[in-house]
Amino acid sequence: MSPSRGALVAGAVLTAVAAATITVVVWQEGSGGGLAGKRPDARTPAPSTAAPSPTRSYPLSTAPRTIPAVREHLAARGPGWRPGPDGGVVVAGGSAALADEGRLLAEELKIHYRGEVPARAGDVELALAPGGGAPESYTLDVRDGRVRISGPDQAGVFYGTRTLKQSVRADGAMPEGEVRDRPDRPQRGLNLDIARKYYTAAWIEDRLREMADLKLNQLGLHFSDDQAFRIESDTHPEVVSPEHLSKAEVRRILALASRLHIEVVPEIDSPGHLGAVLRAHPGLQLRNVSGTPSPGSLDISDPGSAKLIDELLGEYTELFGGAYWHLGGDEYLALMARDPAASYPQLQRAAQQKYGAQAGIKDLATGWLNDRAAVVRPHGKRPKAWNDGFFRDGIVHADKDIEVEYWTGREYGARQPEEYLREGRRVVNLNDEFLYYVLGQPNNFVYPTGERIYDQWTPLVLRGTRPVPARYSGQILGGRFAVWGDLPQAQTAAQVAQGIRMPLRATAQKLWAPGKPALSWDGFRALAARIDGAG
Repeated sequence: MSPSRGALVAGAVLTAVAAATITVVVWQEGSGGGLAGKRPDARTPAPSTAAPSPTRSYPLSTAPRTIPAVREHLAARGPGWRPGPDGGVVVAGGSAALADEGRLLAEELKIHYRGEVPARAGDVELALAPGGGAPESYTLDVRDGRVRISGPDQAGVFYGTRTLKQSVRADGAMPEGEVRDRPDRPQRGLNLDIARKYYTAAWIEDRLREMADLKLNQLGLHFSDDQAFRIESDTHPEVVSPEHLSKAEVRRILALASRLHIEVVPEIDSPGHLGAVLRAHPGLQLRNVSGTPSPGSLDISDPGSAKLIDELLGEYTELFGGAYWHLGGDEYLALMARDPAASYPQLQRAAQQKYGAQAGIKDLATGWLNDRAAVVRPHGKRPKAWNDGFFRDGIVHADKDIEVEYWTGREYGARQPEEYLREGRRVVNLNDEFLYYVLGQPNNFVYPTGERIYDQWTPLVLRGTRPVPARYSGQILGGRFAVWGDLPQAQTAAQVAQGIRMPLRATAQKLWAPGKPALSWDGFRALAARIDGAG
């Protein structure tokens, strides 16, 4: 998947470094004090054809050591850059929108922030360059004792500052030369179940900061399930659990996420997984023909069900200002019955009344999904749903703009991921074989390891361990590592943070840089320890 780059450039020597597609280019020698010699594992450069210099010679720079790895580095001979007492962070003229990024970087590197002024020796300059590359891309140039980070958008420049920060943490300096970097996938993130297990706002904010340094840009927030409803509500305070986030706390989380260029994707799962809501509205709970309640399931034949959920959607789409909304749609227990129509005749009647004599309960469920999508779109939201909320061979089909969040092959009417892709649908990878951290490890789940993700998983491995054909790559938008709280007391919040640390770093690597990573797993783990330890 990584583009090959083998041509010689103006008398330079190029060395391709595997998996991160790092291109090394020899520039002419410069002058000034140098970095310490190359790391023991660095490649020996080919001889340079540059004219002899009367000044001190520098070793050819190597790519900065970061997680995720940069995708392209043009090497040079020179001293590189390290933070010093006279250095500062400035923003280029016309780039005042980068002030927040500049202040954060200055604080992290313990140097001055000087605002929109000309750069001088020792400075880091941030600049917007509209039209200068793909979304979220950046160029980081180190020469003449200063650093310039530019990109077409604020997110790209921000990611450049993460590269600089990590390189300084890993090795005390940023190597001479130029980084040209961009993400392989547009959606890269963490999915967090705060319904089954409560996490404080401060804990969530810590995860946002961790994600940002890894260039992850999406936090899924699953805040309603059978166990609890975790965010304050004005329209339906009766559904809210005693332990919950206030709206003020959510706004604080959202403000931090925005500054860190992370999109928060909220989820109210329906028509299943609604036990907490139904405890306050028992009359809307689905019951079978014998009158037995279906746990967590909403009776979608009752007009009151749509009214309740739409009121909640209306309230929270206003609270969450991002571009996405997750509708859930998974594990509706009515569809798991041996004979759904016989077990739930009220749903079968409703399906036929709405969609015709040939319709069934899966058509009613698909119509429910489409109707909820129609509620969130006017609020500027692009809808998402779990893959087991999409059914084959029905009268009603899920709207094509609903993104498929693929997590499992165990669902009712299990479908291979290629089926969704052949339909032209866009898919996000949450493969439960690799990316599900389920507390207590129930139902044959095992805590995933970073090593297994690093060595075996790619965005094309949507189900099990087999990748889909590469021709579908353009439809796979990215992935998220997911934490689920099925047995919430199995781990403390601190243990969860530690348990997901390396899996999250491995996921970030595989979503940013395509191909086999250059570092071994042991090398990657050691780099992570060095970067994190220096923080």
